[in-house]
Amino acid sequence: MSTILWVVAMPCLFWATPIESAPTLKSAGIQRLCVASEQAEAWRQAGFVVQPLDEPRETLPVPGIRPRADRASPTRSPWVSTNGSRLLRSSGGKYSYELPAGKAALAAAEAYVYGTDAALKIDPADVESLGKMLAFLDGLAARDLPDLADVAVVDDGSPALAEVLNLLVRRNLLIKLVKEPARGVRLNVKLGSKEYPLAEAADPSALALKIRRQVGDEQRALRIYGSEVVIGRLTGDAASLRLHLLNYGGRDIEGLRIRVRGTYSEGEAFVAGAGRVALEELAAAGGFTEFSLPSLATYAAIDLRAARAR
Repeated sequence: MSTILWVVAMPCLFWATPIESAPTLKSAGIQRLCVASEQAEAWRQAGFVVQPLDEPRETLPVPGIRPRADRASPTRSPWVSTNGSRLLRSSGGKYSYELPAGKAALAAAEAYVYGTDAALKIDPADVESLGKMLAFLDGLAARDLPDLADVAVVDDGSPALAEVLNLLVRRNLLIKLVKEPARGVRLNVKLGSKEYPLAEAADPSALALKIRRQVGDEQRALRIYGSEVVIGRLTGDAASLRLHLLNYGGRDIEGLRIRVRGTYSEGEAFVAGAGRVALEELAAAGGFTEFSLPSLATYAAIDLRAARAR
């Protein structure tokens, strides 16, 4: 188990439009802005929480489903464009998103889930949807729980490891990045070792599959059934869990089935756009807990609790 606690970081809207647009932002519930330093005081006077943007930031790819001209077959899995592995690898970095219409809410949720300092440059049409997502995220109770992982990956900083990490995250194989092999995980992976030769990174999909088989699907801390476009991040301990779910598909998903390692007897979901939602068919057996989430639009936080001692 990782001892690093998940840290809340709220994304902010990057806004270069003149101060006269303040009523539009306020009506959408936007309270936090990233602006050029020379504009910061004017926006503060208008009642906003302001973060000046003076330092360069790394621009992240747009999250969602990415079309691939070489993968047009309808039988192939969708290619999920997620920044999860990059953000896990560069914890503490400063980032920006440059987003087309329809992507602001997902980017905000992704930045929140990975505890990222992110500035969102959005299409003005998304101001309302972004405001709703930010208000939802602001309303979530903070849960300072450690990240859970099945695989500890020794990160040597090499580019060869990047796509392997990306595929592990996309396939919901929970990872933590370490400098040395770690205890308390099912598997340690060190690229360049006898077990994981550097040459295997040339086929990252095959290497990710090898790691998955070594972990064993039946023993994974998190499994998501019924969707290939939902990615989770799991935090918790024996007493409670918080599971973050991001839907990269752009369409609502109905009846998502989830299994987590551990025995939990009660819980609920907080679903963006729907509020507090009861979990369905919650049951624990054999050291694992399964439940269904009735629907998922963009993001949900699910809290599970063990039975209280009597």
